[in-house]
Amino acid sequence: MIERGGIGRPIAHLVLILGVLIVAFPIYYTFVASTQTLQTILRPPLPLVPGGEFVDNYSQALFGGVGRIGGVGVGTLLFNTTVMALGIAIGKIVISILSAFAIVFFRFPFRMAFFWLIFITLMLPVEVRILPTYKVMVDLGMIDTYAGLILPLVASATATLLFRQFFMTIPPELVEAARIDAAGPMRFFRDILIPLSKTNIAALFVILFIYGWTQYLWPLLVTNDNQMNTIVIALKKMVSFADADTPWPQVMVTAILAIAPPVLVVVLMQRWFVRGLVESEK
Repeated sequence: MIERGGIGRPIAHLVLILGVLIVAFPIYYTFVASTQTLQTILRPPLPLVPGGEFVDNYSQALFGGVGRIGGVGVGTLLFNTTVMALGIAIGKIVISILSAFAIVFFRFPFRMAFFWLIFITLMLPVEVRILPTYKVMVDLGMIDTYAGLILPLVASATATLLFRQFFMTIPPELVEAARIDAAGPMRFFRDILIPLSKTNIAALFVILFIYGWTQYLWPLLVTNDNQMNTIVIALKKMVSFADADTPWPQVMVTAILAIAPPVLVVVLMQRWFVRGLVESEK
């Protein structure tokens, strides 16, 4: 039990505030840099207060295009990354929950063998199977397409395992009651399992969205057209070996805009995310 009085509480708050400052200061410093001119950034020390170029820098990045990546605007990069992250998150959840539903509630030959085959894929991430996966995408004509960005990353053994473990906690009486009520498999899935799985789905969505948003290696390989770049790839392309050749204000703007959507998802779904991680009773 945590003591309410004494010196422990002020120290705990001080540690928490210090931790927040350590985490937040680099983000704040990046925001400050995104509101400065290139000359100000190249001439240290950088001011600790925002400059007067906020509107110009953000407008130029969003709508004017970035020269080092073929004049593509950050708006296009955000759209590409959002499509990829949503496609991966939703695709992984749909495939995983259907797979777990089939494995737990249906009886068919080699049922557990199929489950362990899915589970074994945890030892074969995209980095391991990158060459054959890329060859398949080339043969199918999916280079520089959203399908090429999303489909190879959709399968998820981890999500399948989590849904399976949850479905195994469903009381057999609930399944029998659904059968007595003449509910078919898909009605049982839609009306009972999906509502019970909402917190799990929300927690997985947050994790998988951030996973898709921060992908680097696969988008780097499967996109050649600058118009199909994700925002993480664009950030790497924007930075040159020479500081003077790098549009640092636009780089900082892009970095801030790259951080914003994942933070927004976590903030909006925080309650569901925490419930999905900590709830043990359904």
